[in-house]
Amino acid sequence: MRNLFPRWANTIPVKLIIALGMTGGAVIAGITYYATPKYTRVGYQPTQPVAYNHEFHAGQLGLDCRYCHSSVDKSAHAGIPSANVCMSCHKNIKADSPLLEPIRLSYFGEDSNKDGQLSEGEDLNGDGILNAGAPVPWVRIHKTPDYVYFNHAIHVNRGVSCVECHGRIDQMVEVHHDKPLSMSFCLECHRKP
Repeated sequence: MRNLFPRWANTIPVKLIIALGMTGGAVIAGITYYATPKYTRVGYQPTQPVAYNHEFHAGQLGLDCRYCHSSVDKSAHAGIPSANVCMSCHKNIKADSPLLEPIRLSYFGEDSNKDGQLSEGEDLNGDGILNAGAPVPWVRIHKTPDYVYFNHAIHVNRGVSCVECHGRIDQMVEVHHDKPLSMSFCLECHRKP
């Protein structure tokens, strides 16, 4: 008797089971990866060029987040403070602290004696003008995925506290990524606007 189907048709169920198993495995691996702290960055705490103590400045001194992150209520980005912001206080308070050396280098640049007058040895480019140094190379901590558009100003102006997304920064000596900033995290609020 002649076969209804060719012999290779007998391998289709096995190939189908293998393909479904591989697809299921890839889906499970993807879901697992996107739920891990490696992807959500929870706990991420890079070393910063200046050991800025948020617990002291925001907690004990009570500085508002907007003092340093001045564009948070006007722009999509909170902004990282420049050396000018730091030096508005630290020109007079702990001005010679070795911890502030990167801030001083950024603020004063080549004017190492900080008096606004350049001596011959300090005027590195010979123009007689006080030239600020390079910006402080802060390392970004909080980051949403590239496909997400997040606007700080909209959230802040609607009354969403910084703490709700960033955690209790006023209780962190060094800031770390406290919340997952994932789609499910955002939907916790956006489901009940």
